[in-house]
Amino acid sequence: MPNTDEYIGVVISDVARLLRTEFDRRVRRLGITRAQWLVLTRLHRRPGASHSELAEMMEVEKATAGRMIDRLVANGWVERRTQADDRRVKRVYLTKEAERVHKRIWRIAEDTVDAGLADLAGPERKQLMALLQRIKKTLVSADNGEGEGEGELATAPRKRVSLTTGRLNGRAAP
Repeated sequence: MPNTDEYIGVVISDVARLLRTEFDRRVRRLGITRAQWLVLTRLHRRPGASHSELAEMMEVEKATAGRMIDRLVANGWVERRTQADDRRVKRVYLTKEAERVHKRIWRIAEDTVDAGLADLAGPERKQLMALLQRIKKTLVSADNGEGEGEGELATAPRKRVSLTTGRLNGRAAP
């Protein structure tokens, strides 16, 4: 069995986990938890999200998202507003204080990523980003299919890249 440390999925997962762990360590001094900064970043990107939408974005149950929002409301970082055309729907918005905290979090996130990429030259960073964006686009496209077996991944010609050697169909990958 091959060494799992040589599988691209494992390496990407490990890098993401290590970045999150380092970021958590750096934001701890702000008195914010991972769950809280996740809510703040999601709301910054999508102000006025409903409880259900936040739960979906964070991949948690609605009740869990509701408890997170309750704590953030108590801290004065978010506010709930009733949707004008449907009073049952509560929309969640960042407060001005939360926007300031988000700016600090964003700077810490940038510093964390810069530290992680410190050994890469500028062109290497650009190439890494371009390749990851292509992978993301392919996976998003595949996810937009109507069912299993649909989408770009299912219809694209099969190119087999060795996860251990990086060789494409037995030849050096471009």
